[in-house]
Amino acid sequence: MGYAVIGIREKQIKLVKMGILKIDKKDDPLLKLKDIFETTSQLIADHSPDVLSIEAPFYGKNIQSMLKLGRAQGVAIAAAVHRDISVFEYSPRKVKLAITGKGNASKEQVAAMLHHLVDFEYNSNLFDATDALAIAICHHVQNKAFIGNKAYSGWEAFLSKNPDRLINTQVNK
Repeated sequence: MGYAVIGIREKQIKLVKMGILKIDKKDDPLLKLKDIFETTSQLIADHSPDVLSIEAPFYGKNIQSMLKLGRAQGVAIAAAVHRDISVFEYSPRKVKLAITGKGNASKEQVAAMLHHLVDFEYNSNLFDATDALAIAICHHVQNKAFIGNKAYSGWEAFLSKNPDRLINTQVNK
């Protein structure tokens, strides 16, 4: 499970904390859920966020994987709701669109764009964490269409006024 905490100061996005909770070493699925709940609760206690943004459930081919993901999301949501924190869900497509301008962007493209938006050490082993960071920034973008001190209606408006900010996020495989 990836997580990210961002702060917004004077319309600037700052990464506060980002990481991955490794839970696959435990055999008991209920202990994994307990770890997710406790980690989410501790992050909330440590950072006092205004909201929790999470990836919306999506349909997958493997029903068992979908069930496990739903349970994991449920306990993370419960930790936030328990602390009276609002929860917002975003589809993977909406997150990719908010970060890269393309709803079908790869994880590598999303991570590369995030690396240009906020300061963090890029590492391809952190895709779960960069997914969480993307979801947090997506929430910010959806609720505040500000970059710097200017308001924009979306990526097209931003790029038309800032053509020098367009970067190549192509990742060679």
